Amino acid sequence: MRETWKSTILGEVADFSNGRTSPERFDSGEYEVFGANGIIGYSDKMNSEEDTIIIGRVGSYCGSLHFSKNSCWVTDNAIKANSKKITDPFYLYYFLITQKLNSKAAGSGQPLINQEILNSIGINLPLLPEQKAIAAVLSSLDDKIELLRKQNKTLENVAQTIFKEWFVNFKVKGEKLKVNPGTGLPEGWKIGKMGDVVEIRGGTTPSTSNPNFWDGEINWTSPKDLSISNEVFLLKTEKKITVEGLKQISSGLLPKGTLLLSSRAPVGYLAISGINISINQGYIAFLPGSYFSNYFMYLWLTINMQEVINAANGSTFLEISKSSFRNIRCIIPSKDSLDSFELVIKPFFDKIENNIIQIRTLSRLRDTLLPKLMKGEIRVKYKEASS
Repeated sequence: MRETWKSTILGEVADFSNGRTSPERFDSGEYEVFGANGIIGYSDKMNSEEDTIIIGRVGSYCGSLHFSKNSCWVTDNAIKANSKKITDPFYLYYFLITQKLNSKAAGSGQPLINQEILNSIGINLPLLPEQKAIAAVLSSLDDKIELLRKQNKTLENVAQTIFKEWFVNFKVKGEKLKVNPGTGLPEGWKIGKMGDVVEIRGGTTPSTSNPNFWDGEINWTSPKDLSISNEVFLLKTEKKITVEGLKQISSGLLPKGTLLLSSRAPVGYLAISGINISINQGYIAFLPGSYFSNYFMYLWLTINMQEVINAANGSTFLEISKSSFRNIRCIIPSKDSLDSFELVIKPFFDKIENNIIQIRTLSRLRDTLLPKLMKGEIRVKYKEASS
């Protein structure tokens, strides 16, 4: 720890205040509206200035953190944090990340973070120039991560646009395909069922009471992994099973490139597995190498998910069974059309997967540096403030 670092509490270096009930919200507007779980809309009003930290105040998002560089509105299920003059706002934000605020929540029932708790948290604060230097290192990594995520979203949107042009508008590489008057489809295309063009599998959960089945080396996934990842490709799983655990799953170990669709609670999470994987009962898994490739199926499902949901049923929660999915009617393009599309679309998915790998590498680096920088274990060069 540098001798210039000062031990104090957050109440001395930041101002905390509760948000307020949201005004009328819109799909777009001048000011972002932040709730505990991030941006929830836009408004023509604001209640916080630039460089505001938004802290989830209560419930499942208690302790969540968001940063707004621009003026915004913060709702009443969150707390606003603004740095005082001796504190860099980005440094404050990264410090709060290290505090795992949900672990400091009060209350025996629903967790709650309040201003009193926040004000009393201890902090070791370097001089402002060093704060800025530390924050610059971490924010540069976060900026690269965000840029890659935006690039992936753009790549996916372009891929969806190409899919619609080919298989909805029947327009390939700028030219309209000739349509058969009798079928209304291009020559060689037909109407069929999903069961004709994909090979699907289900999974199970090995008994959680048997320790011989768990904490092995084999990736095992439930839809929770997809809700956390929110990426096109799944590259890691929260849980792993043993060889004995794998024997409990009739579908066995599925190969890299398997497409995963959550089939219940909720229906609709999607990801392509970038690893060999075993699955639980909450999935329909599409094996690679079917008549419809899994890149094609990913885009088909993204665009036609409501049709899948409409085919689901259940009194407690909606579930799409494998048999119901196989009976979904679809347009079946010619093999030549699908092969040509695969050549066009594969580079998009390759780039997305490479970007996700870079995001994971940068995230690990940031997570390694963050606590060390905040404790002064790693020093950052900075320009001393002139007296």
